[in-house]
Amino acid sequence: MNGKVVLVTGGTSGIGRVTARELARAGATVVVVGRDRERLEKVKRDCGAEIIQADLLLAGEARRAAEEFRARFSRLHVLVNNAGALFGDRQVTAEGLERTFALNHMAYFVLTTALLDVLRASAPARVVSVSSEASRGGRIDFADLQMERGYLGIRQYCNTKLMNLLFAFELSRRLEGSGVTSNAVHPGAVASGFGMQGAGWYGTLTRLARPFLIGEEKGARTQIWAASLPSLERVSGKYFVRKREARPVRAALDQALARRLWEESEKIVSRISPARAAS
Repeated sequence: MNGKVVLVTGGTSGIGRVTARELARAGATVVVVGRDRERLEKVKRDCGAEIIQADLLLAGEARRAAEEFRARFSRLHVLVNNAGALFGDRQVTAEGLERTFALNHMAYFVLTTALLDVLRASAPARVVSVSSEASRGGRIDFADLQMERGYLGIRQYCNTKLMNLLFAFELSRRLEGSGVTSNAVHPGAVASGFGMQGAGWYGTLTRLARPFLIGEEKGARTQIWAASLPSLERVSGKYFVRKREARPVRAALDQALARRLWEESEKIVSRISPARAAS
């Protein structure tokens, strides 16, 4: 990874932190995007990473993070979309978006599309989006993308993990021939802080299951592998589990569904004015 510039979201804890650390050890210049200044400073000290503070719950903040990156770096060889959460209670952001949808899907969409020209100029480059086998329990309802009716945290989490796959595969198609690849990964059921706060009964189950889950080091392996393996330089539109290609849920392969999700995401972004996004 010598000479490579890597951007990792959610890189201050869990598998994101391990990913940032290991890619830095491999020689990359790693830039970590996170919300918490204290954690960012710790990653900077521990890994030698560059840092950008931004709350990716807000599309305006994701845009600003992209602008800050562009002001500081002329190349981006790997983007790891890792930030994510499961919120047990339905709440909306200052921009009016449901939080799980905002962080797990819209942050990927906004940050990645804002950096596409840098990625293209840096080719060969790659985008790695962290999804989950939870996508198999997801479904896309365009009449209620933000689950205003009958919100259930784990169900919306599954929905957004399916969105991650649809986004990764549609991005791959849109980038065909550009030298930029787009793949998705499942890290496994990881024993980390994820899913522990505000996740209701799911958080309780996660705590009970903790002794049976894999550690953060193992959980990060597939995304580190997908971000750095030379033989994957031209491999795109794939889903990897345990460092092997896996077949995703059938809905993830629906190209019409993926195109519509992309278009709906663009509409949502266009409705968020700069003034409101910055509030």
